[in-house]
Amino acid sequence: MSGTVKKVTDVAFKASKNIDWDGMAKLLVSDEARKEFSSLRRAFEEVNSSLQTKFSQEPEPIDWEYYRKGIGSRLVDMYKEAYDSIEVPKFVDTVTPQYKPKFDALLVELKEAEVKSLKESERLEKEIVEVQELKKKISTMTADEYFEKHPELRKKFDDEIRNDYWGY
Repeated sequence: MSGTVKKVTDVAFKASKNIDWDGMAKLLVSDEARKEFSSLRRAFEEVNSSLQTKFSQEPEPIDWEYYRKGIGSRLVDMYKEAYDSIEVPKFVDTVTPQYKPKFDALLVELKEAEVKSLKESERLEKEIVEVQELKKKISTMTADEYFEKHPELRKKFDDEIRNDYWGY
């Protein structure tokens, strides 16, 4: 087997070990996202499995003697010579060096977006708790109690009253 194919299968196998599928699945919110994620995981595992089985084995050697007996040695020798002269070019990866810096930059950007998203989620969760508390208390709350939590509204209303602006 060529060293390149073996290397590709080894890298794919190692990459599959490093993927935190369960961790990523926990981040999904909708059922549709979960379905898409599971189909992505299945497709990845199928490709990885085929790489492991199909390309990790050496091809069976050709039994030239078998063909010499049936076809004739002159024709088989010609094919054997042509087969032996074939040189499979080594794969040279010219794409990864171009895209690796871009990918690394995207990873940094992703981490920053994740941090911002987590902060925003915390803020929104706090706001939800406040709104739920307000919803429970709104029927019995006085204006003074409301203005304690929202002093900017008290100032706005006081300014409007002072300036004789009654909304019409």
